Amino acid sequence: MESYPQYISRFLPVCEPLPEVSIWLFAVLFAWSILWKGAALWRAARNNQSYWFVALILVNTVGILEILYIYVFAKKRPETTGGSNK
Repeated sequence: MESYPQYISRFLPVCEPLPEVSIWLFAVLFAWSILWKGAALWRAARNNQSYWFVALILVNTVGILEILYIYVFAKKRPETTGGSNK
């Protein structure tokens, strides 16, 4: 028994449940992306790089752009030697 007329049902995709591996892979990629995105956004905000901040929020590259930003494009902060943290 079809719930849609024949001319509509041929345009609807056949949806099958995702295998368990796909769900775990998605969860790992999501966690990976969130961790790198958080680190890159933190660095961009601390360096007052608003264009990078906006780009990192809008573009989702599963961590690739974030890793490139942190290790290639981000300004290096001067190291403080000794003294107090002010």
